[in-house]
Amino acid sequence: MTVLKNKINKNSKEIVHDPETEDLLSRSLQYLKAGYPIHLTGPSGTGKTSLALALAKKRKKPVMLIHGNHELNNKDLIGDFTGYTSKKVVDNYVRSVYKRDESVTETWRDGRLLEAVKNGYTLVYDEFTRSKPATNNIFLSILEEGILPLYGTKLTEPFVRVHPDFAVIFTSNPEEYAGVYQTQEALLDRLITIFIDHKEHDQEAAIISEKLDIAQEKAAAITALVAQLREECEADNGPSLRASLMIAKVAAEEEIPVDGSNTAFQRLCLDVLAHQMSRCIKSDNPMKAAEELVIKACHNMKVTEG
Repeated sequence: MTVLKNKINKNSKEIVHDPETEDLLSRSLQYLKAGYPIHLTGPSGTGKTSLALALAKKRKKPVMLIHGNHELNNKDLIGDFTGYTSKKVVDNYVRSVYKRDESVTETWRDGRLLEAVKNGYTLVYDEFTRSKPATNNIFLSILEEGILPLYGTKLTEPFVRVHPDFAVIFTSNPEEYAGVYQTQEALLDRLITIFIDHKEHDQEAAIISEKLDIAQEKAAAITALVAQLREECEADNGPSLRASLMIAKVAAEEEIPVDGSNTAFQRLCLDVLAHQMSRCIKSDNPMKAAEELVIKACHNMKVTEG
């Protein structure tokens, strides 16, 4: 099952509450309170999901998390009949009379979206553009009419009214990313869309330093290296904060010096970065060119102790 339900109890450690982030969360919370859904979009690895969950937590309501996927359908979102329940009653109170009643009813299970809508949860719909537009059409009725249609469910009610506390936060990657569908304009027109870009490398360094509990200068050296390589990539598909986190975590756990002249550190950077770089640069031999760029970035990085 690709749809997950989570109750969020802790804020993500990837969120560093700098003034820029706090301002974004504050504005977005105001929009949600006014009844408008939020759409966070931008390159992969920019922390959109972490921001969405941090924003959802600020509402102090239960949080439902749904991951977009091309197989997602109305049964996942609304619910479905999952089987049958049999009830049998035998009446032999009068010895000469034997009475037996048996009834069979279908068992219904609410889908994630229906549960969130009925109970006023905050819904985080992560990477919603990975779901088919036909699946996402159901949100038009939720956002415009305040109802959730119960398509094809055999339920007696044609729809469920949206709870007044219900709110939804969407996240998405740009349309040029693989596996992403083009979103219908009718849906986008109902969202407040905020673009989330890569942070400056010193801000990324603060995230890594806090998350992994490593020295700020080591984190800064790694994020500066990754930022330099990101500039070599076309569009927005270069290495992200996730790559910096991988390098920093392995270097810390394996006691590899954060030193661009160290062969073990160079090998680590090549393993984490070379393949991703090869996919975002133009060259007759992209893998070789990517490896050369990574080694060059290592040589240019600031050397730190230990």
